[in-house]
Amino acid sequence: MSIEFLLTSLFIIASPGTGALYTIAAGLTRGGRASLIAAFGCTLGIIPHMAAAITGLAAILHTSALAFDISKYLGVAYLLYMAWNTLREKGALSVDEGNVPKSARQVIVTSILINLLNPKLSIFFFAFLPQFVPSQDPGAFLKMLTLSAVFMAMTFIVFAIYGCFAAVMRDQVISRPRVLAWMRRSFAAAFVGLGAKLALTER
Repeated sequence: MSIEFLLTSLFIIASPGTGALYTIAAGLTRGGRASLIAAFGCTLGIIPHMAAAITGLAAILHTSALAFDISKYLGVAYLLYMAWNTLREKGALSVDEGNVPKSARQVIVTSILINLLNPKLSIFFFAFLPQFVPSQDPGAFLKMLTLSAVFMAMTFIVFAIYGCFAAVMRDQVISRPRVLAWMRRSFAAAFVGLGAKLALTER
């Protein structure tokens, strides 16, 4: 496993995105346990993209404009839904006064959907993984699985760090209504911005 793969993966994972944003929101408003659940859910959301890339299904998204656009706009719609719920205090920034999330299943499902409804992830894996696996290598399939597992482990660790740090700041946020209101608007705007960015992406 090359250092280039690890560094590139770390840069990609650490860059702000919908998964990191949701994990941070979970930590801020529901505590450390919820942030870890969100990080785990976001990591699970990578599996379909990884499988698509390894089996070649990502090529369909890459070559079919209709398939790509359908997947893309589903993702955009979901991000706008997340933004709306956040402003209504029923989404990512709904405060749980106890330190336990209202529904672990709900957090996991939301986290998975956030990554699942992003067609760029499939294309990213389709273009990214083969660069680190020789095309004629008889063990290419196993190596791609290994690299994907490492990428997922790094995703969970980085997101968990983000979420736990946010959880440390939780009391400072929920004890100040104005700060929480500002955070809701900021997160909603970020979801809208990410949705707009996804809407403008091309294959």
